[in-house]
Amino acid sequence: MTSFRPDMSVEEAISIFPIGVNEVEVFNESGEFAGYLTLESLFGAVQQGELTKPIRHFILTNAPVQSLEQHSISYSQFQSFFQSKLCRIVLNSLYDGVYITDGSGITLFINKAYERITGIKEEEVKGKHMSHLVEQGIISKSASLETIRTKKPVTLIQTIRNERKIIVSATPVFSSSNEVMYVVNSVRDITELIRLKHELDSQKLSYQKISQNSLFPEQTGFQNLVIGPSTFPIFQLANKVAKTDAKILLQGETGVGKSLIAKYIHSRSSRSNKIFMELNCGAIPEHLVEAELFGYEPGSFTGALREGKIGIFEKANGGTLFLDEIGDLPLELQVKLLKVVEENRFMRVGSTEMREVDVRLITATHRDLASLVREGAFREDLYYRLNIVTFDVPPLRERKEEIVPLLEMYLKEFNKKYNENKKMTPECIEWLTNYSWPGNIRELANLVERLVVTTFHDTIDVGDLPPFIQQIFPASKPKTLKEAVAELERSLIIDALKKHGTTRAAAKFLGISQSAIVQKMKKFHIRLEN
Repeated sequence: MTSFRPDMSVEEAISIFPIGVNEVEVFNESGEFAGYLTLESLFGAVQQGELTKPIRHFILTNAPVQSLEQHSISYSQFQSFFQSKLCRIVLNSLYDGVYITDGSGITLFINKAYERITGIKEEEVKGKHMSHLVEQGIISKSASLETIRTKKPVTLIQTIRNERKIIVSATPVFSSSNEVMYVVNSVRDITELIRLKHELDSQKLSYQKISQNSLFPEQTGFQNLVIGPSTFPIFQLANKVAKTDAKILLQGETGVGKSLIAKYIHSRSSRSNKIFMELNCGAIPEHLVEAELFGYEPGSFTGALREGKIGIFEKANGGTLFLDEIGDLPLELQVKLLKVVEENRFMRVGSTEMREVDVRLITATHRDLASLVREGAFREDLYYRLNIVTFDVPPLRERKEEIVPLLEMYLKEFNKKYNENKKMTPECIEWLTNYSWPGNIRELANLVERLVVTTFHDTIDVGDLPPFIQQIFPASKPKTLKEAVAELERSLIIDALKKHGTTRAAAKFLGISQSAIVQKMKKFHIRLEN
């Protein structure tokens, strides 16, 4: 049986929860017992819309006490209630779907909410056996049949013919002789739950309109800046120190938005009407860095311009200079930079004349400067001069609440740029929310642009994502034969499509029909990319 881990999501736990079992044991990575996960606690998590939350929040440390009370009722009592007008009014007024079968699996009733959630009409299923609906592909599997077989409540994820995912919790109603008389299914739309979750997230965190946020003055160009709980203190502090000329050091991984913060500080400073210049110290050959920073006199070295060159410090005079990747600055140049920082004076390459500048200096790095100082790779005196005010910018994986607004922002931007009207499905957005984003915001923007320009349809789904992102679920390796076969089948189909390009050629290569491979692509969320 598949092992359950505390960091496993609720949705993943439901998909592998053994049928006919009320609770399972949960073990951590060290193999130590962590507690019990019950079917009841899983259903409670679904009711709260916590599909992506780790199950450690829902496990019990003590063994659950089994209820001695059964859902039993006499046949005449149930018939009297079920056939009453009040019962139909109550069931049809519920927001959740209700699906009722008899003890043999024949459909008796579905409410209006079930029709809305699934697109299935009552006349399509009433009087039909659940096994027939599975065979016809209307539903992927039946919770009612499993409940009848096991005589226990069952919760599972079901796929409807329109590819919507729903979560079904089936509860048996027993007769006085302990036989399953009816099965009452409660149905919730996972797609809808995810959409509602994203709407709630958007209410908590959306684009910060200039008129709605005191951090942003009018006409600053930061209308679409996304700020969450993790980054709000950063911009709050940036707003305060911008009014000074204190040296600022921005630390954080590549792509987290350090350049954006530097531009924001400049826009809020008294130098906002002056120039903002940016130089990446790691992107320039080491022997040219000094000339780029300080300029040079005519004839200073072979290949120098006849008239000489003004360095970036002189060009930024009166404004703000942002030196990115300062940790890559050669050690011998750090001495010269220190003089500029301390005295606002420097000499061009090949010159003996001191030049004075008035520059606000902001530096940034993805490296640990304190460690470089200990290793002797960065001057200690320069380090303390540069980090008068230090900003530690967290990576995007620690700012998950910002992912959805960022996706929406860049999707809108690239739709406008390429004259498209693309939208992402809730499942796709949820998938990307759980991705680790090692390249941070830069990677997110690049991915959205790629999806906008390469997909042939207006709706971007999980199957359109690159393979390396699609691998984020499931977190655990397949344990059962069925799971292993499904994973192998999916891998073979993807390889065949990559190699042969069309479904017809791939199907021929695999020895199956084209219609069969199309059905399997739908099953495994595989789509042909441009």
